[in-house]
Amino acid sequence: MPTDERILLCMPHMSGREIDFIINAFKDNWVVPLGPDVNGFEADLENFVNHRADAPALDRKVVALSAGTAAIHLALIACGIGAGDEVIVQSFTFCASANPVAYVGATPVFVDSEPESWNIDPDLLEKAIIDRRDKTGHLPKAIIPVALYGMPYRIDRIMEIAHRYGIPVIEDAAEGFGSTFAGQVLGTFGDYGILSFNGNKMITTSGGGALICRDAESAREILWYATQARESYPYYQHEVIGYNYRMSNICAGIGRGQMTVLDEHIAHHRHVQDLYRELLADVKGITIHSNPWPEADSNFWLCTAVLAPDLHIEGEEDVYKDVVKGAVGGAAGVTHSATSAVTDCQPDRNVEALRVALAKEGIESRPLWKPMHRQPVFRNAPAYINGVSDQLFKTGICLPAGPWVGEAQVRRIVAAIRKVIK
Repeated sequence: MPTDERILLCMPHMSGREIDFIINAFKDNWVVPLGPDVNGFEADLENFVNHRADAPALDRKVVALSAGTAAIHLALIACGIGAGDEVIVQSFTFCASANPVAYVGATPVFVDSEPESWNIDPDLLEKAIIDRRDKTGHLPKAIIPVALYGMPYRIDRIMEIAHRYGIPVIEDAAEGFGSTFAGQVLGTFGDYGILSFNGNKMITTSGGGALICRDAESAREILWYATQARESYPYYQHEVIGYNYRMSNICAGIGRGQMTVLDEHIAHHRHVQDLYRELLADVKGITIHSNPWPEADSNFWLCTAVLAPDLHIEGEEDVYKDVVKGAVGGAAGVTHSATSAVTDCQPDRNVEALRVALAKEGIESRPLWKPMHRQPVFRNAPAYINGVSDQLFKTGICLPAGPWVGEAQVRRIVAAIRKVIK
């Protein structure tokens, strides 16, 4: 990528193999949500998650779906969760981790983060479980930890707590494809694991996701729900509500080509993270997020950093004065027009000033996820808060990563950061 072009947070990167699978699908007329590439992509995924050299061999099954959000929705259904139930969800995450809980009529119970990984705090998790039991007379029906920006959660402790209370675990590893804990791929510890292949993820199918299941029987049940839940009659008979969530053969073909470079993508993201850390090591007030424990090995889907409150950026005094119109940066989709330039919870002025300064240089950056317990749509949901995610949201920023961001781009980004520090 030339240095005068825009640098986005994480762009899709095609290997060249994708076109071969797509052409074959067209030649064979497999352009529907089934076919050899869907089956092949699932087999490729199963091989990746089950057979890492530094972990025990597993036998998880994978179902390719239309989105990671669909995978969470189906996992909740498979766990028997419905109206009146409660589900513990990591608060520090994207809304897709929590929205499916509302889809099934259940209530999300948000739990804050630990400072080391930025993911769900196991101590606070257990306190929340006990308090919900005492308040409602029932245990939560599932736990959803999230691999925020690819960083592994403390899955050993999470599983220990889940087993103690008999609660299923649905691992949201949408951002953590390829990240490991003690050598084992995230998404393979719990009852179900979520993967995402959105355009900005470690690999893409242009859109799509997958659900990692414990065994063939649970995978078959998920596949049944994902293909409209039909009974075996010569006509269409439906006895429960099903969904049109299966991945198309065309998208799966893209995925098969992407799988050939997955390890390269992961290695590149980790290299970029190391480069940011090296080039910013002497800058006081900027801390690059790193693996917090020996067992954790993040894919570093996005490079994330925290700015100290006393780090001053040019233009701080001018931020949050104008109402934002439209989507910011490379974000896709439609947004409602904001009614105010500020909300009751937003990043510090130095974080916003750095985002604006980088945008002027053609560099996309973004604040960290706004915690779910701070989202107006979930204002009435129970929440167990320790202040960690609030503080990270105020002080954190995402910097570009991915295969299109090479050493020259990282140096350009770092130079742009240094230029605006007062």
